[in-house]
Amino acid sequence: MAGGLVALLDDVAAIAKLAAASLDDVTAAAGRAGVKAAGVVIDDAAVTPRYVVGLSPARELPIIGKIALGSLKNKLLILLPAALLLSAFAPWAITPILMVGGAFLCYEAAHKIIGSFTGGHEADEAATITDPVELENRQVAGAVRTDLILSGEIMAIALAELPDMSIGMQAVVLAAVGIAITVGVYGAVAVIVKMDDIGLALAKRSSAVAQVVGRGLVKAMPVLLKALALIGTAAMLWVGGQIIVHGMEEFGLVTLPHLIHDTAHHAAQALPAIGRVVAWIVNAALSAVVGIIVGGIVVGALHLIPRKH
Repeated sequence: MAGGLVALLDDVAAIAKLAAASLDDVTAAAGRAGVKAAGVVIDDAAVTPRYVVGLSPARELPIIGKIALGSLKNKLLILLPAALLLSAFAPWAITPILMVGGAFLCYEAAHKIIGSFTGGHEADEAATITDPVELENRQVAGAVRTDLILSGEIMAIALAELPDMSIGMQAVVLAAVGIAITVGVYGAVAVIVKMDDIGLALAKRSSAVAQVVGRGLVKAMPVLLKALALIGTAAMLWVGGQIIVHGMEEFGLVTLPHLIHDTAHHAAQALPAIGRVVAWIVNAALSAVVGIIVGGIVVGALHLIPRKH
């Protein structure tokens, strides 16, 4: 009996070790995938606050909650099964899909940059809606549609970063990435959209320190939103361009990828004390150059397509 108990405890310990190792694998894979998706995540955080502009402050957090729930549904109910099917039956399609998504990111960034110079913008239909419920529903639906595109790119990037593992483990990692990114993005968005309210509340307190902090938060919010937009645009160019470059390498078009790698390597050698940082900066900058070229080409091509009136 004692021998059987010891054997059982050994089995339990072995299972516990295996579970711990699997958890480490999931955490590591999710971390790598999340870092690669950073550019899309920043843009997601930069884009979402505009969907609560013009709505009642009391409805801002509930609306963010609805968008976050829609984002989770996008990732877990639509994109996760699609990613697993791709991994199981058409792994060859992952790189082309990633490249299409990368081109979309480049297009979005280039479109924003060109728009900032030309001042062109589309009329906002939401401004014509007077019913608060209809306006809220429209804004939430629009945000969830936009999120589907960004989340699709996040999940595709995450899938491409996964090492060889079972379908079940892939599902766990992708779900972990999807949930963590959604909580992080929309938690940050909730703080951003309420920053001015928090600042105003602090500014009304009797404490001089609280008043200074409160006024600082109110003044900082528009600056933060502009900074987020700039960072998001730069991140889209970097990530989108890097996806295009990596895709070219996968298809044997190695001239440009090797040029970028060699340039980053030589720059790192020139400054060995901060070589890794320099290599990353050069790689990101050159990838962003590729991104703006690809994005500009897509913008130009779409501009030539006649629009239906």
